[in-house]
Amino acid sequence: MSPIHPTAVIDPGCQIGDGTRIWHFSHLMPRCVLGKNCNLGQNVFVAEGVVLGDNVKVQNNVSIYAGVVCEDDVFLGPSMVFTNVLNPRSFIERKSEFKKTIVRKGATIGANATVVCGNDIGRYALVGAGAVVTKPVPDYALVVGNPAVQIGWVSECGHTLSFDEQGRAVCPESGDQYQLTENTLIKLTK
Repeated sequence: MSPIHPTAVIDPGCQIGDGTRIWHFSHLMPRCVLGKNCNLGQNVFVAEGVVLGDNVKVQNNVSIYAGVVCEDDVFLGPSMVFTNVLNPRSFIERKSEFKKTIVRKGATIGANATVVCGNDIGRYALVGAGAVVTKPVPDYALVVGNPAVQIGWVSECGHTLSFDEQGRAVCPESGDQYQLTENTLIKLTK
């Protein structure tokens, strides 16, 4: 059984994986799916149909709206924001216009960042605190600012990579090697 704080509201029909922890004042809507060993901080909202993979960490004050899918090992920083409609109006219902956003395996979205719907976040990408994502983010990209712009590349461990003349880099923590070719970064096998 997963630990769920008594102030959390879990609507019928949610799927919650083993070892997942849900903290104070969080609300999970029907038919959302949370994988194993997730951690949802205080005041987290998960909309109907949202899917979180295994080991997803959601910090305090995050709302994950319909259309969002987070793959395994994603980190969502405190008070970051997802949108799901490009031109919302309170007097026009646009639920049929929700745009899907996928946050790929291992990606990190920093505190107070905003992801405009329909812009996927690549594998192991790092979105800096306060960034506003208005276009898709490539795998391993480091993006910052408003609008977010890419300023570098990061390893799977989250370290900024420095490249040699052949476009190779080594993660200082893991020793993993990476190759940058034509603005695409791939991890090489050790």
